[in-house]
Amino acid sequence: MVDAESIAGGKKKLNKYACACAIVGSLISIIFGYDTGVMSGAMIFIKDEFTVKETQLEVLAGILNLCALVGSLCAGRTSDYIGRRYTIVLASIIFMLGSIIMGYSPNYGVLIAGRCTAGIGVGFALMIAPVYAAEISAAHSRGLLSSLPEIGISVGVLLGYVSNNLFGNLSLRLGWRLMLGVAAVPSLFLAIGILKMPESPRWLVMQGRVGDAKKILDKVCDDAAESEQRLKDIKTAAGIDESCTADVVKIPKQKDTTAASIWGDLLFRPTPAVRRMVIAGVGLHFFEHVTGVEGVILYGPSIFKKAGVTSRKKLLEATIGIGIVKLTFITISTFIIDRVGRRRLLLFSIAGMVASLAGLGTCLTVVERSDRRLVWALVLSLIFVYSYIMFFNIGLCPVCWVYSAEIFPNRLRAAGASLGVAVNRVMNATVSMTFLSMARAMTFGGTFYFFMGMAVVAWLFVFFLLPETRGRRLEEMEEVFSKGGGRGGGKVEMVTMTN
Repeated sequence: MVDAESIAGGKKKLNKYACACAIVGSLISIIFGYDTGVMSGAMIFIKDEFTVKETQLEVLAGILNLCALVGSLCAGRTSDYIGRRYTIVLASIIFMLGSIIMGYSPNYGVLIAGRCTAGIGVGFALMIAPVYAAEISAAHSRGLLSSLPEIGISVGVLLGYVSNNLFGNLSLRLGWRLMLGVAAVPSLFLAIGILKMPESPRWLVMQGRVGDAKKILDKVCDDAAESEQRLKDIKTAAGIDESCTADVVKIPKQKDTTAASIWGDLLFRPTPAVRRMVIAGVGLHFFEHVTGVEGVILYGPSIFKKAGVTSRKKLLEATIGIGIVKLTFITISTFIIDRVGRRRLLLFSIAGMVASLAGLGTCLTVVERSDRRLVWALVLSLIFVYSYIMFFNIGLCPVCWVYSAEIFPNRLRAAGASLGVAVNRVMNATVSMTFLSMARAMTFGGTFYFFMGMAVVAWLFVFFLLPETRGRRLEEMEEVFSKGGGRGGGKVEMVTMTN
């Protein structure tokens, strides 16, 4: 059983080297976040230059996520073949190429091509960054370090909004191209910088490189005892004899790592525990976007315009508020996730989202039915938008990625994470490419009432199906999910804190 210190989840010292590895691995998320945030403002200028329709803007916003679906599905097997570190390098290079193409775009078709290229890089990045952080960190700090990619996304979104305001004052042809093309520069630096970081010790053991894994564990652990225990757990999970001291070993044949075997064990012949993991991981990614966050982030200017903000400058400034709130509360979440626990944070977060969406839907409905400008409704709409972003980023946003990166067995983790990201991108694209159409068909208020209903379903999903995973070793997750649904989740915290 754990002692009081372990349950607190934060009194063990955070290893600086492990933290540095997770931070560098998470920098790819800043670039993705930047692309998401900057596009909300760039679309205003793109619409003017290319005279595109709203449906074409929806395609432009959502196509990145459909292409990210391809990238995420490829990333799982790629990271198993070439390693977690080189997969981050590959993601950076692909995204850099996409940014260059978008910055060059002479027409709408080339812009779409660049967006698709960047999307493939995004798919790789979203899958690999949380997995790398989860595998490099200890149990007591895994929630914090695995949340760093989400902090990166939030930083990127805010930088994108700021970029909109800075480059928005340039000429129509130059401004939005600089907004999109400048992301190529940090992509190049990241591709070089990540080569200085170590490979995931769990991936090295999966390749039979036990000696190399031990050298890295000695750096990311605080003492020899912790390093030995983590190596022992990883070797056991990989089917390697604990007493084996060879630096290079042959992985037992029963641990088949072919694509057919891994996807078969994950989807077609899963154990009851793995089936629950798939439902939990995929379900969280589904609900992260079906509750409407992409509509708020990408179409914030449209929402604020509907609420009564008419000046283009004020519309862009209002979106900066979204970025600030997002970054603030994702950062807070990062430092409390290992103390509060995944399940409790999710339930609190989604409940707040339900209330915020109900308020926003009501205010927008009142505005849409009124023939005059209602200042009180405008103010409340802004408050509810910011409160929605606050609740989303305090729980559902970071926990979704932490939870899905930590629950799968070592052999299935990359494929399981890539499956979750694929669903995440499909739902992201669905919301991105249908939001304006839904608003026309259902009104803005009705659309947010719909998202509120999905948030209610999400709360019930978490309450009944998701067990608590705080403080559990990655190698213990099958035991956690063998116990069944989420209502008993609080009982599974009484475990050791080694990893």
